[in-house]
Order: sequence, then structure tokens, then C-alpha cells
Amino acid sequence: MGQKKNARRVEDNQAMAKARNLRISPQKLNLVAQSIRGMKAEKALAELQFSRKRIAKDVKKVLESAIANAENNHDLDIDALVVDKAFVGKNMVMKRWKARARGRVGRIQKPFSEITIVVKEVEEAA
Repeated sequence: MGQKKNARRVEDNQAMAKARNLRISPQKLNLVAQSIRGMKAEKALAELQFSRKRIAKDVKKVLESAIANAENNHDLDIDALVVDKAFVGKNMVMKRWKARARGRVGRIQKPFSEITIVVKEVEEAA
């Protein structure tokens, strides 16, 4: 009997990977995601390898996972992959408190975010 197969969330020529609970604000993470949107997968990996941003290492892991998903799960050609979408979302926020003058308190927010990368196989136009 078993369960029915879940419908794919992306098209047949696409693969997706997601990372949650990244300890960085979405605004900072979006700067890195913005730098790889629309690039070929190989070039995007090189861009992230030599980026000076701390979070670039985690984004590179997600991109490598999306490429591996495309190759192993969906039989796509990894040489023809392009970063189709790279979008960032908010996640939880840790609230912390710091003592301030005259018995008051300063609120410190430590945001988390998540990133989703979708790679797409495109045909070379020659």
C-alpha cells in the first residue's frame, strides 16, 4: 500500500537545496545570495570559494548540495546547471538582554535566517 509519492516542488529540469537556522541576519545573507543569482554553477562555486564573507562557506555547501541533488536524484547534466533562484528567508530570533544605566535594559536580537537555492539545467545556445 504505502503512501503516494509527493509532487515535486520544482520543475523537471530543476533541483533544490535548503539550509535552515543559519546564524546571520537575512539582510547580510542576501548580499551573498545576490552575488550568485543567474551564474553558472561552476562560476558561482568559485565566487563563493573566494568570497570574504563568513557565511559564504555555508552558502557554498548549499549550492554543492543542490548540484548533487541535480546529478544524483534528477539525472541532470552538471555542466549545464545555472543558479536559477537563490532566496533568503527569516527564521527565529534569539532575544537577549544587557544591563544598562539606571536599572534599565538593552534588548539584543540575534537573528537566524534560511536560504534556498534552485539550480536549473539550460541548453547551450550555439
